[in-house]
Amino acid sequence: MEALGKELNVAISADAKYISMKDCKGITFVGYLASTGDTYTLTEAKDAAGTGAQVLAKISRFWTSTGDGSDAWVLTTQAAASTAVATAAANQSAITFDVDAPMLSDTYKYIKVASTGAGTVTAIQHDLHVQRKPSNLAAIGV
Repeated sequence: MEALGKELNVAISADAKYISMKDCKGITFVGYLASTGDTYTLTEAKDAAGTGAQVLAKISRFWTSTGDGSDAWVLTTQAAASTAVATAAANQSAITFDVDAPMLSDTYKYIKVASTGAGTVTAIQHDLHVQRKPSNLAAIGV
């Protein structure tokens, strides 16, 4: 079985879109904006429509790199916050961080990451509760 469906599900274009946490252990977000830096803000909601939306101050560590595989990821730690910042330095154009399901408030099942600039955001659900072939995976944005 392929990783897609067995271990993960992906929303490639996930900037400012709510992603379900119902069928997975967590979501890894990957952001990218070449050489200009960007701020990524984490928000939780009760449903895909954004009911009860509130920022989620749970980002305490994130990783940055150039994003092209030419360098190792560099860890940044911070007091728990709802934002993570990739700076304009070329070696920090890509950013990644994880959000685990237990981090969400009670009754909240959706999260989104929004780029304040023109950065891309990809959401990768991992540790799926139910494994399916890719064509039978549930849509993760509904």
